[in-house]
Amino acid sequence: MQLPPTEDKIPVADSASNPPGGDEGLCFSDGQRKVDYVLVFHQRRHGSVRSPTSTSMSHDRLSIVSNGNFPPAADPDAAPERGGGVPAGEAANVGEVFMELGVEGLNEPTEPADHEMHLVRQEFEASLVEAGLEIERDKEFKTHGPSFTRLHAPWPVLCREAEFLKIKVPTKTSYELKEEKGFGSSMLKVWKKLKQPFQPKVPHQEHERNKVLSHCFSRDKLHLYNITSKDTFFDNATRGRIVYEILRRTVCARTCQTIGISTLIAKGVYDAAFPLHDGDYKVIGHIEEKSDRQVLHEEWARYSAFYKYQPIDLVRKYFGEKIGLYFAWLGVYTQLLIPASIVGIIVFGYGVATVDTNIPSQEMCDESLNFTMCPLCDGACDFWHLSTACGTARASHLFDNPATVFFAIFMSLWAVLFLEHWKRRQISLSFSWDLTGIEDDEEHPRPRYETILLQKRQRKQKQKQKKKKKKKNEAVIEKLTWKDRLPGYFINVSSILFMFGLTFSAVFGVIIYRITVSALMAMSPDPETKSNVRVTVTATAVIINLVVILILDEIYGAVALWLTELEIPKTETNFEERLILKAFLLKFMNAYAPIFYVAFFKGRFAGRPGNYVYVFNGYRMEECAPGGCLIELCIQLSIIMLGKQLIQNNIFEIGIPKLKKLVRAIKDKGSAQTEVEDESPPKQWNLDYDLAPFEGLTPEYMEMIIQFGFVSLFVASFPLAPLFALLNNVIEIRLDAKKFVTELRRPVAVRAKDIGIWYNILSGMGKFSVIINAFVISFTSDFIPRLVYQYMFSQTGTMHGFIDHTLSYFNVSNFKPGTAPHNSQLGDITFCRYKDYREPPWSSDAYTFSKQYWCVLAARLAFVILFQNLVMSLSLVVAWVIPDVPKTIVEQLKREKKLLVDLFLKEEKEKFQLIQSLFTKDATKQPGSHAIRPRQGPQLSGRYSTLPPGTTQGGDGGGPRVRCRAASFSQFSRKFPPSPGSENKNSKHTAV
Repeated sequence: MQLPPTEDKIPVADSASNPPGGDEGLCFSDGQRKVDYVLVFHQRRHGSVRSPTSTSMSHDRLSIVSNGNFPPAADPDAAPERGGGVPAGEAANVGEVFMELGVEGLNEPTEPADHEMHLVRQEFEASLVEAGLEIERDKEFKTHGPSFTRLHAPWPVLCREAEFLKIKVPTKTSYELKEEKGFGSSMLKVWKKLKQPFQPKVPHQEHERNKVLSHCFSRDKLHLYNITSKDTFFDNATRGRIVYEILRRTVCARTCQTIGISTLIAKGVYDAAFPLHDGDYKVIGHIEEKSDRQVLHEEWARYSAFYKYQPIDLVRKYFGEKIGLYFAWLGVYTQLLIPASIVGIIVFGYGVATVDTNIPSQEMCDESLNFTMCPLCDGACDFWHLSTACGTARASHLFDNPATVFFAIFMSLWAVLFLEHWKRRQISLSFSWDLTGIEDDEEHPRPRYETILLQKRQRKQKQKQKKKKKKKNEAVIEKLTWKDRLPGYFINVSSILFMFGLTFSAVFGVIIYRITVSALMAMSPDPETKSNVRVTVTATAVIINLVVILILDEIYGAVALWLTELEIPKTETNFEERLILKAFLLKFMNAYAPIFYVAFFKGRFAGRPGNYVYVFNGYRMEECAPGGCLIELCIQLSIIMLGKQLIQNNIFEIGIPKLKKLVRAIKDKGSAQTEVEDESPPKQWNLDYDLAPFEGLTPEYMEMIIQFGFVSLFVASFPLAPLFALLNNVIEIRLDAKKFVTELRRPVAVRAKDIGIWYNILSGMGKFSVIINAFVISFTSDFIPRLVYQYMFSQTGTMHGFIDHTLSYFNVSNFKPGTAPHNSQLGDITFCRYKDYREPPWSSDAYTFSKQYWCVLAARLAFVILFQNLVMSLSLVVAWVIPDVPKTIVEQLKREKKLLVDLFLKEEKEKFQLIQSLFTKDATKQPGSHAIRPRQGPQLSGRYSTLPPGTTQGGDGGGPRVRCRAASFSQFSRKFPPSPGSENKNSKHTAV
């Protein structure tokens, strides 16, 4: 399409050459200016809103709005000659801003709501033009469907905003990183060679030994930066972030009194706003240079690349620091799961190797010992032999053996090592990504906060009008107080307590299911059904638990979002932190409540034969299996962990997005049947709009944090948990990468120094895991009773007789009426055995806790205290030995600071020499004059100016601001050229 002749006057950076990335659909219609951001709104009906002076324009044309850098003309006829710019008279009245939306003859009346939104869009886009952005609309007119407004930030705007945002950019100076010498250096080289096959094929990785010096962008120091092309100096992610900052702070004061694009999207003025992807992710044919998106898809977002390291630097460049840190953290976590998995396999292998030599398991399986156990239920259940539980005992030893204690200590230290290693990795990334010393960006209020604040102001104004005290109370309400949030806080507390109650009710419901089904199956006449009661009930109950957890997970996520909205947080950071805390609290309770029950409560309150605890019309509380509750805890943990990962990854993360995409495609196909088919290929903004919007990293982090709990909290009961977590994460990394590259719109590159509140949650869970594992080993496993028996009660110092030692006697004549077995197949039984430490019936203190019980309880409590203090002490030692900041980073930071000082001192010296030459030249022309007359010095242009080529520095201030190279001359003497000695003296006092 041909642009109007005067369109060439719009300032365009290097408009004569086609920039790289000027592909189809990534630029304006001129093929030169990049599309940095896209605004989308739904066109409900055709028509246009015009100013009275613009109704005569009937030609159908592309509406391009200049960036407003030219002085406004008083002649209204000159407006079309500036590419649709905003004249001065029209800038004052939003309703008169000219935006060509359609063609003449199609001016149908619009609905009031649509007309209001159109006026808001008019004002908003006029404000964007005043901020310096360039706008292009669709040439094709649509009666309905999405309409796209494309934004471009020219070079002066990029420079201005980069200086405001303090974006660090590379300078022309670089330095070589120091290499270690000696044995460490040779080992490092060998390690690099071993890692070479696992490195992704990412271009521009040869600069690992050299680091470019970076500095916050300043328009006064353009000559210091390595500016090879104005189009590529700021990458696409940075350009998108700059435009987003402008969109975020742009005000619509006249129409809707709101600030920022987020508020407008929330109010329905716009449907979406996003930066564009770098073209298609598929490589079609042979191309010389792949785009960043294509490289990420080839080397990162494919399951076949599972064995490769992640190209974290490229991920950060394309998606920004916040997403880059997430994938870097996930990579560190996955790498450190490898040693944990190896140790877990060794511990499990030790259990397999020693199961045949384990004396307690042999005694339980020995039929000659003939331990007759008390019935498992009242009336219908018969006495049974302990040898029938041989399989459970052998399986329990696989996870409940002496190596488990070592593994619990190892995993507690592993959690500390993981956090320390991540801190060092985070510092290294902050250094290599030039994040050291950055300040937090100023955040604007959220849309809901603005709405509530506006409503409060309106109420106050009405009250003032009634009381007629406007002069006394004219202070503007600037923020919401705790009184405004008090109803939300009450609803939050009550709702969270209700959710806790719901979680406990679900757990209790499964407990009732286990009790009733166990009793019903025990009454079955089928002997095979009776023999499989425990296995069947345990397996089905865990599956029910898993389904309930998955359902409540989705409910709790939505409830946490709703409760956070009720608190009315002011900024997105506050909103995100509160949402994370609520969602984590609810999902933590939901995922771990059934596991906590099995680990610490099941069998503790069941009572004893003759004095059982009953619930709901005579149903006995359930007891642990003869081999202990640890094997049931292992089954519960493994099924919930594996089921949660498999179902959430395969159904929720893969299946549901594909289903949504299919539904959206069917809807689009149905609406497209009424329109004429467009033979031209879809533009990039159409393709990106069809993708799912990016909704934050909270679900991704939450999934991994819950998994970290499975790995660390109850790892003593399931040593293979790190292995399954490792296998899941290898797939998870590629799944998330594929989702970000191919299925989601490109998110705004958000700058972040760390992973935020997630680190505090990880640290808290690491400390909590020490306590949990101590209690699991002490109270859930039989490790402590075995130690106590072997060193206090065993006559031979071995484990022989341990099973008999743990079983107490019960006189069957002491059964309550109706609870004894009705038809016993084992004949006349006088005494039966049950697992507990109680006095025998022939003792004077029959059925009370015995001496052995108190000895075991004291040993358990002592072990908890010893384990906690030992692990905490070792954790402090590990944290002290490993410094947070690597030594090489400290040295490089000092070196960079010195190089920057030298660079600026050199610059000041050049300024000083320039002034010397100016004074000398002026003194030769006009002897006796000590002042430099204006406009006689050389014009500083080119690299010292942010103006486009051909724009003069004079005028009435209508153009952009010009900053010359010499920022301040007040520190130099104006009388005589200083001597070399004074030059050095002044240089020392130069502010850097």
